[in-house]
Amino acid sequence: MTSSSPNRSRRRGILIGAFAIYLVLLAWVVLWKLEVPWIGDAAGLDRRLKLVPFLASGDADANSPIEMTINLVLFVPFGLFLGALAPNWSWWRTGLAALGASLGLEIVQHAISTGSFDTADLIVNTAGALLGWGVYVVVRRAAGPRAPVIMSRLCITVTAFTLVAVAAFVVSPLHYGPQRDVVVERTGPTP
Repeated sequence: MTSSSPNRSRRRGILIGAFAIYLVLLAWVVLWKLEVPWIGDAAGLDRRLKLVPFLASGDADANSPIEMTINLVLFVPFGLFLGALAPNWSWWRTGLAALGASLGLEIVQHAISTGSFDTADLIVNTAGALLGWGVYVVVRRAAGPRAPVIMSRLCITVTAFTLVAVAAFVVSPLHYGPQRDVVVERTGPTP
């Protein structure tokens, strides 16, 4: 065992812990917009899914640029972490992992009625993770053997910054909005 193995194991453990914190914060942001967790009254009711990305369809409005930008930025650390934790993964494997995580979050938010299922979110979230993975690739090529240390520090810094930002948001008077159910009124005869 080399002298750097304990350092590598310790760094990986810290990185896994930081990734877990990031995932918890990501779920809190996506599902409850940093509000107290709740389940909406429409949970379990038949509601429509937005299957046409980006454009208005059915009862759903077109996606706003600010919402898409926020979703993109929220998933960049996902790609950074996957690059640091699974350096041999290809872009498509990273993309599939991000798509799976995003799909899980979309299904849960729709099921508990804290949001609605939107295919645009799947696309933008996956793009954000791939952007983060691209940053990892650039760092790996530029830093060579120092890349794991640099990526670990970057990921831990991003997590620390996110924790501070979340804490500032929670104690501030600013809030995303009132807790409300996402219910789509249907027109026409009911079955």
